[in-house]
Amino acid sequence: MTRTPLSTSFDGLTVWFVTGSQSLYGEETLRQVAEQSRAVAEGLSGLPVRVEWKPVLIEPDGIRRLALDANADDSVIGVIAWMHTFSPAKMWIAGLDALRKPLLHLHTQANVELPWDEIDFDFMNLNQAAHGDREFGYIQTRLGVARKTVVGHVSNPAVRRQIDDWQRAAAGWHAVRTLKLARFGDNMRYVAVTEGDKTEAELRFGVQVNTWGVNELAEAVAQATDAEIDALVDEYAASYDVASELLPGGDRHGALRDGAAIEAGLRSFLEAGGFGAFTTSFEDLGALTQLPGLAVQRLMAEGYGFGAEGDWKTAILVRVANVMGTGLPGGASLMEDYTYDLTPGDERILGAHMLEVAPSLTTARPRLEAHPLGIGGKADPVRLVFTADPGPALVVALSDLRDRFRLTANVVENVVAPDLPRLPVGRAVWKPAPDFATSAACWLAAGAAHHTVMTTAVGIDVFRDFAEIARTELVVIDEETTVRGFQHELRWNQAYYRLAQGL
Repeated sequence: MTRTPLSTSFDGLTVWFVTGSQSLYGEETLRQVAEQSRAVAEGLSGLPVRVEWKPVLIEPDGIRRLALDANADDSVIGVIAWMHTFSPAKMWIAGLDALRKPLLHLHTQANVELPWDEIDFDFMNLNQAAHGDREFGYIQTRLGVARKTVVGHVSNPAVRRQIDDWQRAAAGWHAVRTLKLARFGDNMRYVAVTEGDKTEAELRFGVQVNTWGVNELAEAVAQATDAEIDALVDEYAASYDVASELLPGGDRHGALRDGAAIEAGLRSFLEAGGFGAFTTSFEDLGALTQLPGLAVQRLMAEGYGFGAEGDWKTAILVRVANVMGTGLPGGASLMEDYTYDLTPGDERILGAHMLEVAPSLTTARPRLEAHPLGIGGKADPVRLVFTADPGPALVVALSDLRDRFRLTANVVENVVAPDLPRLPVGRAVWKPAPDFATSAACWLAAGAAHHTVMTTAVGIDVFRDFAEIARTELVVIDEETTVRGFQHELRWNQAYYRLAQGL
């Protein structure tokens, strides 16, 4: 079976490194500026996305043209700017106003330690980033430029970590700007939180959200060949502990073949249309024999975004989190808070979904089983059964608040789960920060969705950077959160985002 894997790779992507100065310093100083700025750029090698040094910028038109070139180059996901000497900030107005790619302001210098006994005025003339970057910071603020500011020498691991986070966020933004999302059927009837303004989403994020009849998917499934199904069945046997009844010759092997046909058809439909995310709904299955479970789990683990019950906003988040977590241990998946253990002092949340939790949340070998679903009115679907690994995680929801989108994120810790012998789904058990009661109260106050993306690959700092790039509200529930403080933040944000939109 030939596949065209969905890319989550950073190969072919670049971040431009630009340096500001001015012509009055003379050729010799500018030569030294170029040498040192190139060395700083080379010091950023080994980051997830390749950093490409650009010649020093010394006049307004060159700055503007670089911004336009960055905008036009689809491989450029962001720009890192450093004012090595003193670059008068009015030179940057047209360029910053034109730039549409994410911006990181690196407040650094060539030296880690100063050569105190050698410093003369020539040295001071060359090494002026301390106030050159402050001039640059002013004009960015004056123009309302969204950016991340990182302070320190590039040899500092903390500096590299912050730039790494920003690069991942910029890659997520790059992915969502070109994302095509296929909705098979509509949203679950009467559900509020999965609704939203798809036109506004395309304007704000760039994602195209459109609908295809589920029977178009069913037609693709019907075209799956025996050879494709056989290859997938062999792959399942090699990758998972398959229930004996599903194996060739087993009483329910037909259910596994139906699941494999759904995967083959769904994959071919997504690849043919260039889709990076999709949704399904158990209320609209058409000619499909079973609710897609195994296929959805495997596609999410490969990098696709997914939302259940027509939830296209969560599908966006799953795709973005998958891209941002490229190369890191862990994964990203649709998740839903299902039920609570309210033991005082040991409260825990059991999260799952009907079928669709990605196996990238575990390093254990999942078990492949078929069980009745009790909803949807179709044959018993096949699914992978496992529990997410213990460790740090993040759950994030995207809500439409009419005048804006809001991201709500909760820092959580996945814990060792009790035995769940009668719950045959992918699941996770976690403790939310700062505690269960505060987390739940704040989540409800934010109007955050019951569907989330759970990521075990990237942390809150990457989502902070993504929200800044996307100019989208983000509220965070973590160890420092209090209900009263969180309620105040929601009220302040309400005023801020109304004002920020202008008339």
